[in-house]
Amino acid sequence: MKRPHPVALGATHLTLILVSIFSVFPVLWVFSMALDPSSVARPTELNLIPKALSLEAFRQVIAHPTDIDGVSFWQLLGNSLLTSLGTTVFGIVLGASAAYAFSRCRFPGRRQGLMLFIVLQMFPAVCAMAPLYVLLSALHLRTSLIGLMIAYSAGTLPFAIWNLKGYFDTVPKDLEEAALIDGCTRGQTFWQIVLPLSAPAVAVTALFGFMSGWTEIILAWTMLEDPRTFTLSMALYGMVGQYATLKPWSQFAAMSIMLSLPVVVFMLFLQRYIVSGLTSGGVKG
Repeated sequence: MKRPHPVALGATHLTLILVSIFSVFPVLWVFSMALDPSSVARPTELNLIPKALSLEAFRQVIAHPTDIDGVSFWQLLGNSLLTSLGTTVFGIVLGASAAYAFSRCRFPGRRQGLMLFIVLQMFPAVCAMAPLYVLLSALHLRTSLIGLMIAYSAGTLPFAIWNLKGYFDTVPKDLEEAALIDGCTRGQTFWQIVLPLSAPAVAVTALFGFMSGWTEIILAWTMLEDPRTFTLSMALYGMVGQYATLKPWSQFAAMSIMLSLPVVVFMLFLQRYIVSGLTSGGVKG
C-alpha cells in the first residue's frame, strides 16, 4: 500500500485539528461562562479561561430555576425524565411492533405505508401541532405529561419504524421458525428472540426518542398550562428575553450544561450499541 505524501498527510491532520477546535470551542466557552461569576451581562468576550472560578451559577439555578413560585429544579427534572422515558418506551413498543409487522408480514398497502412514513419524516413536528392539539384536547390529555408523551411519540415513530424494520430484516427467519416448532407463540418469538437480537437498533431508537422528549419546547409550550408540569428545557427557554437573557449569562450557561448532562449520560450508557446500530440497523432492508 502506497504511503500518503507527508505534505498531504500534514494538511489532513491540520484540517482535522482545526475542525476539532472549531467544534469544541463553543462547549468550552459555555463552561467558562458558567464558572465565571463576572459574566452577568452579555458575553462580549470570547474567553476560555474564566476570570474567577465559582459554582454560584449552578447553585442559583438549582435553587431558583424559574421565576415561577413553587416550581423547583427537581420537579422540572422529574417531569423531563418522565416525559423523555415515556416517549422512549412508547416509541420502542409501538415502533417495534409496527416494524416487525412490516418486516415479516405481507399485506396490501405495505409498501405504500412505508413510503408514507418517509413522507411524514420529511415534515417538521410543528406541522402536526394543530391536529395534535385538537385530538389531545378531545381526549382530555392535552395539558398532561401523558399527552405530551403521545405527541412526542407520534413524531418519533417514522424513524423508529424504519430503523427497526431494517434491522429486523437482518434477523434470520430460521430462528423464529425453530422457536415456533418448539411451541412458542408469535408474540413470544418476537419479544424473546427477535427483539433481544435487535438490541443495537433498539438502543439507537431509544436514544433518539429520549433526545426528542428531552429537548423539545414548541409542543410543550403549546400543550402545557400548569407550571408544575413544565420541563427543564422549558425553564431554559424561559430565561431568554427578546434581546438578551433575563437572568445572568452564567446561570443560562449553567442551566444549559445541566440540561445536557442526562443526554450525555444516557448516550454513554448506550454507547456500545450505538455504533453497531447505526451501521447495521437502518441501512439494510
